Amino acid sequence: MLAAVASVLMVVAIAMAMAYPNLPDVSDLLDYRPKLPLRVFSAEGTLIGEFGEERRQLTPVRDIPQVMKDAVLAIEDARFYQHNGVDFIGVGRAALANLGQLKSQGASTITMQVARNVYLTSEKTYTRKIYEMLLTFKMEHLLSKDQILEIYMNQIFLGNRAYGFAAASEAYFGKPLQNVTVAEAAMLAGLPKAPSAYNPINNPRRAKSRQLYIIDRMLVNGFITPEQAVTAKEEEIHIKRGANSAQVNAEYFTETVRQLIYAQYGDSTYTRGLNVYTTLRANDQIAAYQALRRGIMNYERRQVYRGPEKFITLPDDPQGLEDAIDDALLEHPDNGDVLSAVVLQASAKMIRAVQQNGDVVEISGDGLTPARSGLADKAPANTKIRRGAVIRIVQTPKLSWEITQLPEVEGAFVAMDPKTGAIRALVGGFDFEKNKFNHVTQAWRQPGSSFKPFIYSAALENGVTPATIVNDGPLFFSAGVTGGQPWEPKNYDGKFEGPISLRRGLALSKNMVSIRVLQVVGAQNAQNWVNRFGFDADKHPAYLTMALGSGSVTPMQMATAYSVFANGGYRVNPWMVSRITDQRGRVLTEMAAPTLNESVRAIDARNAFVMDSLLQEVTRSGTAASAQRTLKRPDLYGKTGTTNDSLDAWFAGFQPTLTAITWIGYDTPRKLGSRETGGGLSLPVWIEYMRHALKDVPVTEIPVPEGVVNSEGEWFYTEYTRATGIATLGVDASMTATTEPQVIQMPAADERKQILELFKN
Repeated sequence: MLAAVASVLMVVAIAMAMAYPNLPDVSDLLDYRPKLPLRVFSAEGTLIGEFGEERRQLTPVRDIPQVMKDAVLAIEDARFYQHNGVDFIGVGRAALANLGQLKSQGASTITMQVARNVYLTSEKTYTRKIYEMLLTFKMEHLLSKDQILEIYMNQIFLGNRAYGFAAASEAYFGKPLQNVTVAEAAMLAGLPKAPSAYNPINNPRRAKSRQLYIIDRMLVNGFITPEQAVTAKEEEIHIKRGANSAQVNAEYFTETVRQLIYAQYGDSTYTRGLNVYTTLRANDQIAAYQALRRGIMNYERRQVYRGPEKFITLPDDPQGLEDAIDDALLEHPDNGDVLSAVVLQASAKMIRAVQQNGDVVEISGDGLTPARSGLADKAPANTKIRRGAVIRIVQTPKLSWEITQLPEVEGAFVAMDPKTGAIRALVGGFDFEKNKFNHVTQAWRQPGSSFKPFIYSAALENGVTPATIVNDGPLFFSAGVTGGQPWEPKNYDGKFEGPISLRRGLALSKNMVSIRVLQVVGAQNAQNWVNRFGFDADKHPAYLTMALGSGSVTPMQMATAYSVFANGGYRVNPWMVSRITDQRGRVLTEMAAPTLNESVRAIDARNAFVMDSLLQEVTRSGTAASAQRTLKRPDLYGKTGTTNDSLDAWFAGFQPTLTAITWIGYDTPRKLGSRETGGGLSLPVWIEYMRHALKDVPVTEIPVPEGVVNSEGEWFYTEYTRATGIATLGVDASMTATTEPQVIQMPAADERKQILELFKN
């Protein structure tokens, strides 16, 4: 036996001697640089996005809480600080247990695990174990124990794309590693053995069992007291889930940031550990996300029920039933607060359905109203709600349940600081996983009446005043004028007010008023003017239809343009990234907020001031009067927008410290509904967001610039007063409201110029 043992030892020694020169150089671990993801933070420092195959937060060993180190040592290597890297007693015990099986298992110290995770595979063979031991000796000779432990606690895979315990704490608990309790540390320490088996999200029971065992090991090794052990075992662990209401849903924003960073750093973007600090405010983003989703779901509640998403056959045996439900709901996961469920029982008065977490809910009364057509006896098979139907449900403010459906309509919301261009919130659609198209930056849509203020702004420079009386009467443009089909525009409500002031015409969003204003300005002049606000000339052809917002804009363009009014006439470009640092916090790039000066002036300060007065009237007594009525503050300005056939619904507005834009519509344009308007669809979203964003912001009064005077309660340029500006547009001395269209024959360009001069005089 001694000879046999000696022979084995000699063979092992020869193998190790031959293998040692071929071992990888471990000196690079002295400057440990693992793959670190791109991490995106809000302005306050909240993590809002991560990009890279490995989610990891490189945390120095000195910053790892002692309770976390104790939990790991208790279960993985209690004698870590006493042995020299290899626990020979453990190795011998494992070898005897596996004698004759040509593979080894167990007895891995933390140093051996680092060697395997960094340099080797996880196959269980004696050859790999020999290499592992040799690497362990080299590492123990070169590195300190704390250095080895630091590498281990940052390198190990812990499931859910998390590498290292700091990333795992964020992934599973949504909290920094420094704040974990004994109970949470024990649960995290149970993951290295089998991340999928002990994942607290997917396997909470096994995770709990493993956690209790580790707490006992911590007690046995003297890391915690008996009282701490009892408390830890009884503590309720709160697991972070995707539908967590506190989650900052900024996927569209962070994806835009990712593209910007990738354009600068290339493929190393995802491995070098860049930290990107942005202008986005986490709480504002949460408010914007919830407001837009609520607005879209309120619209969806008014739509025809389209039926369940799928029908499955439910077996009678309990295990088969559970498996069928799990499979169906994996294919149709929860979407934020719009939850999926499988119907167990359905009638005209009640639905019983089971959620993915196993909870059974009952829906009755008003909760069935949105889907009454699907519960009718004669409902078509594809919309009939019956046993096995996969449906959507939401919880109401009264904590009851209501049946619903995922919306087909889309939306966009963006808010920015009008003085700097810093983006404060951005929601590019209803759900990023469902549709990654960013409607804030990529959707070119007709702005409708929300474009009218830019035409009015041009008119102020051409002698038109807020007091100018304009005929809100019907118009007819012949084919000769339009160059195509005859055009007889209408007001949205189909009514004509007759002669009204320009101020009232904008407040009520009268189309005829806007067209007559554009006739005075000239379509070509207006096209040149709107360029000042950041619009593309080729997207706004020089026709009279421009007065009704027939061109194309993006919500981001609208935010930039309305900010010109909000900041006193300056054009600022939107921006998102304020600072980029490396993994150690060293600043690589830092962007300063732009300053407002004459080099970025788009329009005169007095033009912005008078337009602000007109836009304030819209929120005071016009189509957006519910804004001031609801928020109870006078410093609100904006304009509703509804396009022909209600294809797009807008509200664009601001408070002097914040500009915000809302858009709702279908990706493939179709009618939202004959009664759906910007004031009814998009304005409530804007109001809900502003209620949060302006909560602690004092009322702001815009100062009166030079060159503006007030006469009889109205604002005028000093050279275009009530007496010297254009008094009327399209109004005869004896004119009253009429339903007979005024036939327009378009004059030539030089004739228009002469007419304009006559108006001015």
